[in-house]
Amino acid sequence: ADGPPMLLDGRADALWGAGVGWPAFSALAKSGGRFLAPNEQEIATILRKNPALQTVTLPAKSYAGQDAPLRSVGSWSYVLAKPELPAEAAYLLARAIHRSEGALAARLEQARETTLANTLAAAPRRELIHPGVLRYLAEAGLR
Repeated sequence: ADGPPMLLDGRADALWGAGVGWPAFSALAKSGGRFLAPNEQEIATILRKNPALQTVTLPAKSYAGQDAPLRSVGSWSYVLAKPELPAEAAYLLARAIHRSEGALAARLEQARETTLANTLAAAPRRELIHPGVLRYLAEAGLR
């Protein structure tokens, strides 16, 4: 929350943040902020060192002044839970989020990225996904 004002008044030089529709990025873009992204070699280096990240592309015109698609690195939104969370609770949570994808996306632009497929893609290794969530993914046809 402190980042955008700090960038605007010069106390910070850069900001890392969320994807499409993030209100702070919208305000910064309207104030003349520029989007910078790593080049292909830098992307490869970042991905090697940070397996939880992946290549993402911010579509053109996502923000004021951003006329071209912007290729960078990032991650999808995801829910973190303790391993001891009961499998049934994790299953029900995954199911509820999946069933609410449309309603969430209608209320919050970033939520369009919160999908079952992106949940699966966000994990660098399948065994990091809770068994209850894996059960729901399989039930929904994602393996």
